[in-house]
Amino acid sequence: MPHNGSENHGRTALVVVAHHRSDSLTAHTARRATAQLEAAGYRIDLLDLHAEGFDPRMTVQDQPDWGNREKPYSAETREHMRRILAADVIVTVFPIYWLSVPAILKGWIDRVWNYGFAYGRSKPRLAGKRILWLGLGGIAGDDPALPDVRAALETQLNAGLAYYCGFADSSVGLLPDAEERRQRLDAAGNFLLDDASAGAERALQYAEFDRRAAEFVERFIAADRVPA
Repeated sequence: MPHNGSENHGRTALVVVAHHRSDSLTAHTARRATAQLEAAGYRIDLLDLHAEGFDPRMTVQDQPDWGNREKPYSAETREHMRRILAADVIVTVFPIYWLSVPAILKGWIDRVWNYGFAYGRSKPRLAGKRILWLGLGGIAGDDPALPDVRAALETQLNAGLAYYCGFADSSVGLLPDAEERRQRLDAAGNFLLDDASAGAERALQYAEFDRRAAEFVERFIAADRVPA
């Protein structure tokens, strides 16, 4: 159900994109999610990790003294921490690599969600925030392994990260059928690759993909609704 933009007027959404190509389905999905959030009244802070040149490698400057939760983080890390603190909600959009997030997104979490900032305090600084993880997968929507993929992502992202860092709510939006050639394993463990979809079939595949992505974002917005 569409939302009145005034419901979330003045709230900020940090949209984090983790893909190296601006013409990718991931970037397309991020643009559509951003438009939905804007229509619902959010201010947008768009963080395209590749476009901004984020370095995912941990440095000594990021952890000069790991055990000191008041340690002086690097300037780059502090700026990303500021953007997280300024956001009411976070939406990450990424391709699923090996049942996890890409290295650049993992490095952002490693460097920025640091001890003393995201965890390690009796009252987490991120307490009360909400996050949506939109993960695009090449796995076919009818692959029997899909529940296992979902469970792996939910364990890592909801329990292992967001819950540990005090988020009020974390949800995974798993989006299979992201590839033109859908992938699956058969009962014997053989890798199967469909022929590439084309024409009307391809149009229907990606229209359904967009619909499911929009539904995840819509649910996330609805749960964050602020009374007018």
